[in-house]
Amino acid sequence: MNVDAAVAAVAAIAGLCTGVFAMLAFRWSERDQAKPTRTSLHTDAVLPPGVDTVLSVLRSSAVVLDEADAVVKASSAAYALGLVRGGKLAVEPMLQMARDTRRDGEIRQVELDLPRRGTGRGGDALAVSARVAPLGSRLVLLLVEDLTEARRIEAVRRDFVANVSHELKTPVGALSLLSEAVMDASDDPEAVERFAGRMQNEATRLTNLVQELIDLSRVQNDDPLEDAEPVRVDELVAEAIDRCRQQAGSKQITMAAAGTADLHVWGNRGQLAAALGNLVENAVNYSPARTRVGIAGRRVQAHGGDLVEIAVTDQGIGISEKDRDRVFERFYRVDPARSRATGGTGLGLAIVKHVAASHGGEVTVWSAEGQGSTFTLRLPEAGAVRDRARGASDPSAEGLDDEDRPYETFNDPLPAHPAPEVLP
Repeated sequence: MNVDAAVAAVAAIAGLCTGVFAMLAFRWSERDQAKPTRTSLHTDAVLPPGVDTVLSVLRSSAVVLDEADAVVKASSAAYALGLVRGGKLAVEPMLQMARDTRRDGEIRQVELDLPRRGTGRGGDALAVSARVAPLGSRLVLLLVEDLTEARRIEAVRRDFVANVSHELKTPVGALSLLSEAVMDASDDPEAVERFAGRMQNEATRLTNLVQELIDLSRVQNDDPLEDAEPVRVDELVAEAIDRCRQQAGSKQITMAAAGTADLHVWGNRGQLAAALGNLVENAVNYSPARTRVGIAGRRVQAHGGDLVEIAVTDQGIGISEKDRDRVFERFYRVDPARSRATGGTGLGLAIVKHVAASHGGEVTVWSAEGQGSTFTLRLPEAGAVRDRARGASDPSAEGLDDEDRPYETFNDPLPAHPAPEVLP
């Protein structure tokens, strides 16, 4: 009996202890749930009122860090730049700036070069400006501005100014020297005539350079669609041929055009004439004597509206593969000596590129060394004019799709270039 009582007492004590432990565990669980977790700390609730809204409209990449250097808030741009990874700030210099600012409350700013996301190459660096400031008593705000494009534009501007200075110094210096030579040769009529001729060439070159600088500035700053109108392609071609007629005649170069009838583009007539004129002038300048320069046009279908292609083909020296991607850069010359001899400024193709882009088109090049080049200008067609032109089109052309309409051919065709999109 005593044994049974003892067993019952032990069982009662064990049950009481189990109940106590269960109650303590329940209370402990409730207290843990009431504690702020790391996840709950990283919500918008810890940000001061209105800060989240302000950060969402900033153009800069924004990151908010707490006292443990954990990311409380980060904009999508910060993730895109690779600043935040795994809930942590991944750029050590910025992290150190945040710690220093949290310690003394001072605002800090620094410019850094960061590798692009997924690469570790210095050549692919991102130029950024980072600014760190305290946000309340426990948080730190990091704002990062991407300066890569601004630096690239600044570098282009510096190169442009340097190139302009160099190009202007050359003819100005030549004119100064030639004027001194004329003064020294005042008693020699033949020498005076020779030097005067060279002075005239340098003055013409200087005039052309200044004019092309003005043209380039105009096409970059003006909106061509403000004065846009339907422009007949055959008239543009006629102007380009007339512009180069004397120069082509001196080299016995034949210029021929085909396929441009009933084609109309929409844009600024002056800019379009300048662009096509530059292409034809380049073709004549870089073609040997007694060759041909051809200008062909056609209409092609494209997404968003039909395009008009104007292809200028020459039998010149051609362009190497390494130079092909750079011929549209300002002041870039494939053959500097030849360009200077022909009076080239290195701005003609840059103007063509800007005109094409501002009109919603593009310019491309096919070339092979020793075989010649084909520059193709693609521009949006004037839709309303095209509809009227179709109504008056030749009945024999009815039923043909645009892609089935071939270029008209020359009586004496140019050598076949492997550029089916230009000369099919």
